[in-house]
Amino acid sequence: MATVNFSVPEQVKKLFNATFSGKNKSQVIADLMLKAVEEQRRRKRRVKAVDALLALRRKVMPVSDAQIHAARQRGRH
Repeated sequence: MATVNFSVPEQVKKLFNATFSGKNKSQVIADLMLKAVEEQRRRKRRVKAVDALLALRRKVMPVSDAQIHAARQRGRH
């Protein structure tokens, strides 16, 4: 197991210790770190997906409301 040292404001330390009193604080920190890693990965995937959609949108010709309506009507028959 690795050791990691972080400096945090004293108030954060007090709140953390009070909130997780009696808990395995190393496990709590490890779980929070894993959640942060996964959230960052999700954020990067979302950015990549949005960028791909925006790039696709730049390539596709706009469609009018009338064309959308006509396509819907054709699809219902």
